[in-house]
Amino acid sequence: MKKILALVLALCMVFALAACGQKAAPAQQGASGMKVAMITDYGDITDQSFNQTTYEACKEYCEANSIEFKYYKPGSDSDEDRISSIEDAIDEGFNVIVMPGYAFAAAIVGTVENNPDVTFIALDVSEYDLQAAKGTEADFSWKYPANLYSAVYQEELCGYMAGYAAVKLGYKSLGFLGGMAVPAVIRYGYGFVQGADAAAAELGLSDVVINYAYGNQFYGDADITAAMDTWYAGGTEVVFACGGGIFSSAGEAAAKVGGKVIGVDVDQAPTIDGLYGEGMTVTSAMKGLAATVKTMLAQVQAGKFEGGKVETLGLISEKPEENFVQIPMSTQFSDSFSQADYEALVAAMFKGEVKVDNDTGKSAADFATVITVNDLGNLK
Repeated sequence: MKKILALVLALCMVFALAACGQKAAPAQQGASGMKVAMITDYGDITDQSFNQTTYEACKEYCEANSIEFKYYKPGSDSDEDRISSIEDAIDEGFNVIVMPGYAFAAAIVGTVENNPDVTFIALDVSEYDLQAAKGTEADFSWKYPANLYSAVYQEELCGYMAGYAAVKLGYKSLGFLGGMAVPAVIRYGYGFVQGADAAAAELGLSDVVINYAYGNQFYGDADITAAMDTWYAGGTEVVFACGGGIFSSAGEAAAKVGGKVIGVDVDQAPTIDGLYGEGMTVTSAMKGLAATVKTMLAQVQAGKFEGGKVETLGLISEKPEENFVQIPMSTQFSDSFSQADYEALVAAMFKGEVKVDNDTGKSAADFATVITVNDLGNLK
């Protein structure tokens, strides 16, 4: 009897030790085994842009569904620290990792294949980003693991909407201030130029001008603010600040002269207006970051996650609010460009009656047929 009891105890210890050594359970098992971690890129969850929107969407979904959630901020802006944060989350039992921004490409490549039981959800990490990080961009031969999903967006479409709206609302002297000249920012800018050009052509205008430049960083500073001071002093009426926190330089300069700003990625009117003056934000070119996060987490929870791909999201409906790219209802609509006009524009784009070029190999000026684009390159 004692021998049998000893054998049972030994077996219990073996099973207990084995359980301690297991990795996080596959997220596809549903909410009972689902733990979500969000990793910030090189910013924080208060950046009023990618990180904050992703964090808030994850938190809201997890709280509503009683799912454990935690966010991690890497120690620095480096691939090594992003990888370290991902590994820390996995070691703590989190089996769904949400990552916003192209900066995660190398971190994904460095962790996704070694953790097949963990679901990786990336936002705005393109096929090129991933293949370049893998070293296969020349032939795009890397096959994405089944536990990886990345959403990219047709930024040129909401950029077009913003540029079209600006000119229809009466602005003729525009500016595009991009962050860094990465594909997503370039697409925003080229769409903006095409939208402004189309609106000018419809109105019979030939005097619409766009100052076009990149700050070469995703945050504002004194140098970029000084450049924006020059733009606004020279007659620029509204600047599309397209690059995370770079809106601060446009906002600071606009506040001095009663200028206007166009936001990016999310509806930035509450932030920009709150910091620099009510009514400053004309509109924002938005991606459906929150909708993407919640859709993918719902798929994981339901055991219906479909990975192994990079998916391009854009227009899925004639109804603006149902799309992954849009401008917000906080847009300063008027008789010259009403909400009904916006809805008609989206319907025409969805039907293919309005086409937007996304060729990042061109220059901004290539898209100007009746307007003038002053391409100023990098400000820094």
